[in-house]
Amino acid sequence: MPDAPLLSIRGLNAWYGESHILHGVEFEVPRGEVVTLLGRNGAGKTTTLKSIMGMVARRKGSVRFEGAETIALTSSRIARLGVAFCPEERGIFASLNVQENLLLPPAVRAGGLTVEQVFELFPNLKERLASQGTKLSGGEQQMLAIGRILRTGARLLLLDEPTEGLAPVIVQQIGRTISRLKAEGFTILLVEQNFRFASRVADRHYVMEGGRMVDMIPNSELESKLDKVHEYLGV
Repeated sequence: MPDAPLLSIRGLNAWYGESHILHGVEFEVPRGEVVTLLGRNGAGKTTTLKSIMGMVARRKGSVRFEGAETIALTSSRIARLGVAFCPEERGIFASLNVQENLLLPPAVRAGGLTVEQVFELFPNLKERLASQGTKLSGGEQQMLAIGRILRTGARLLLLDEPTEGLAPVIVQQIGRTISRLKAEGFTILLVEQNFRFASRVADRHYVMEGGRMVDMIPNSELESKLDKVHEYLGV
């Protein structure tokens, strides 16, 4: 029998106030894969990540991580199970330097990267160790945001638009990092507008429209379905 997925979503609904954002979302993330959520702005991709992380006040359905139901758990409890969220806005503390930002989150499970291992992934950060968060470029902030969650021991990484607004050379570095993390056994769920970037790192792509999951495209079939992807994304 195939291994059970690391993350399994069934009938996920979510609301912001009276606004019903997610409508019965269902998908799976196999252990050790990189999976992307594609879709236009407002499709519900970020809300899906936040719902998995317990950051949406009103949600219902099933979110199972390593076989355990998490829909009723708080964000802090979900984090301690081994799930980490890297938001689009990165959440760098401006008043803290690089080292302080890196050391801020607690380790929730064994197996997290050491600070030296983070520097091996992102040498730029070691050079900026004493720099305040406000002094970092967008790319350096993204590296710091990813490096920070790698220290926690989380095995499922939720990355929201990690390449947004970054220079091509930094995008390439982020891509190499994601591929390396996958090779080291991490599982990654990625929200990404740049599907060409996604095609270089992901195993499969789920497409969202209007808060619903409308398609799943294996990466091996992406090139043959580019017209459909362009239609979905309005490219």
